[in-house]
Amino acid sequence: MRVSVRLRWSALVLGTVLVLAGCGGATGSGGTDPAAGRTVRIALDWTPNTNHTGLYVAQQRGWFRDAGLDVEFLPYTNASPDTLVGSGAAEFGISFQDSFTYSKAAGADITSVMAILQHWGSEVAVKADRADITSPKDLDGKTYGGFGGPGEEPKMRQVIRDAGGQGTFSTVTLGTSAYEALYAGKVDFTEPFVAWEGIEAQLRGEPLKTFKYTDYGFPDAYNVLLIGNSPWLRADPDQAKAFVQAAQRGYQFAADDPAAAAKDLEDANPGAFTEPELVSRSQDMLAKGYLKDEQGRVGTQTLERWAGFSGFLVDNGAVVDADGKPLTTRPDFSTWFTDSYLAP
Repeated sequence: MRVSVRLRWSALVLGTVLVLAGCGGATGSGGTDPAAGRTVRIALDWTPNTNHTGLYVAQQRGWFRDAGLDVEFLPYTNASPDTLVGSGAAEFGISFQDSFTYSKAAGADITSVMAILQHWGSEVAVKADRADITSPKDLDGKTYGGFGGPGEEPKMRQVIRDAGGQGTFSTVTLGTSAYEALYAGKVDFTEPFVAWEGIEAQLRGEPLKTFKYTDYGFPDAYNVLLIGNSPWLRADPDQAKAFVQAAQRGYQFAADDPAAAAKDLEDANPGAFTEPELVSRSQDMLAKGYLKDEQGRVGTQTLERWAGFSGFLVDNGAVVDADGKPLTTRPDFSTWFTDSYLAP
């Protein structure tokens, strides 16, 4: 999760996709069994992690197979899932509301079919021992360890202003080195996923103090999405619905029984996780506060939430069209997502 979100900005050009056997026979991702059904490819955004748990639950428990599907997990390459799905090299992929916004505005033919995380999974973070920083407003004049995303600075500036500050800070683009720079005191703040880096920091004795964007009035967002290739969705709606509903069932299971779901994730990817406690604690945190909507369901999306954060990015001039020109008006966000493939 740490690297996946942060590398998305440098992965906008389609590269060579190596269709590998994936994570071994336990995941069923090799796509070699003709009895398994029709092959559907899902492009991962990085190595398996708790953002993907519902997919692996569905695979481990045979729910994809029961739906007549042979699901092939495409390992991450130098091409982003937005690019792979938009080009038709994968039917589905893991994305993020911010990266999706940039890709969609630039012409990618993709649709969000399910919200994996209902809320921001990342927060503003400083070292826990920074007594001089008790609110984002205290970040004025400080140094942000960033990841190179076009929306990062506008978001951080607005959160600081929402908290009563001026929104003035310097940025050093470090990628995933931002976390080590924060621990070492070389930058003052960054934005980790609290259900991964936040827990990881505790486990390594580098606890963080974090601030939720929404606590200061910044719009909430669907931090992690399941997206589909729009032409394929229209051409094969039954197969699309079968995949999405099996995935939805997997994420609902992960929300309702995080311990069992975490075990499914680990069993599907033997040797991938050196800290089982990180996986179990992460899955538990996501289950308690991020996977379910207000009615206890997973996957649902609303126009209000799409227009809130994606609208903010457009309004701040951070989003460009296919010609590289900033959007001057908000698009019709209702055409960017659908809940029609979810189970009733």
